[in-house]
Amino acid sequence: MTDLRIGAIGCGYWGPNLIRNFIEIPGAQVIAISDLQQESLDRMMQRFPQIETSTRNYTDLFEMNLDAVVIATPPATHYEIARNCMEHGLHVLVEKPITLNSRDAADLIKVAEANNCVLMVGHTFEYNSAVRAVKQMIRDGELGDIYYIDAIRASLGLFQTKANVVWDLAPHDISILRYLLDADPISVSTHGSSCVQEGIEDVAYTTLTFPNNVLAHIRSSWLDPSKQRRITVVGSKKMVIYDDVEPLEKIKIYDKGVKAIRRTDTFGEFSFAYHYGDVVIPYIRFDEPLRVQCQHFLECIREGKQPQTDGHNGMRVVQVVEAAQRSMKSAGDTVLVNSNGHGDPADVRQSRELAHA
Repeated sequence: MTDLRIGAIGCGYWGPNLIRNFIEIPGAQVIAISDLQQESLDRMMQRFPQIETSTRNYTDLFEMNLDAVVIATPPATHYEIARNCMEHGLHVLVEKPITLNSRDAADLIKVAEANNCVLMVGHTFEYNSAVRAVKQMIRDGELGDIYYIDAIRASLGLFQTKANVVWDLAPHDISILRYLLDADPISVSTHGSSCVQEGIEDVAYTTLTFPNNVLAHIRSSWLDPSKQRRITVVGSKKMVIYDDVEPLEKIKIYDKGVKAIRRTDTFGEFSFAYHYGDVVIPYIRFDEPLRVQCQHFLECIREGKQPQTDGHNGMRVVQVVEAAQRSMKSAGDTVLVNSNGHGDPADVRQSRELAHA
């Protein structure tokens, strides 16, 4: 089996992790890395001296007979780079968010289809074995009817200067919520605050309403004393906590619940039956989610499969973030999630201005 030839565009924060995985996966060969910062390339050359590097332009990669590229550049550049790469026949794995507006995301989907290219978005948590285990519990009915989900993603940093915390952190949890519930949210309400940099929200509280009246809440923060990556799912039968910061016990299942029982026919007289059972910590075999994601990308290229986190998946996450952004600008008003894939013209202009800032 011939190795797939991979190029990497961007090796700053997350790019080195992607490069390492593709180097270590049998059947793939990282040929070249492009980045505008020589310092970043120097670090990669020390680790992987066999790989060619370029600071001139990512378009240098088009002359290297590559099969695919992985894009880990600032989000405002994703659209232009991904589009150009697919127009040159390259399969694309692009980090989240796929773009900074859903109209550009919809265009990338069309370009991928026109050029018969795999377009995949790096929603890595959908490839996390613990998240997949929680989804299976929901699907099997082990938790009962889902009442609500609470998600927290907070730490001290990394502060951004061109995008707020909603664009930076919320896509992770939005993709997880959509994956767990197999549904898109109907509406969004977001409140945010700019504590450190004027005009750039560093903490945000987002409430999403899903079908069947399932409520979800996301707290996103760059300004928190402790690193938290936790999701709580509360069902009518059981409750489960997924804690990504925990090194071993990532899932805890609580056999707890409560029911309201009418004692008489008199209006308003209820009693509550509480159930307290065991706390179960199941064994979850841990495979690095990023490795699973990269392997899936290669598999989709070889077999012509549609990725789990394809362009449509990425676009729908962006649509939710767009709605959250509009809500935040309107002091938390409830905003319906746009599902037509065209986005708001103001969002398009703003994201393209960021790309050329």
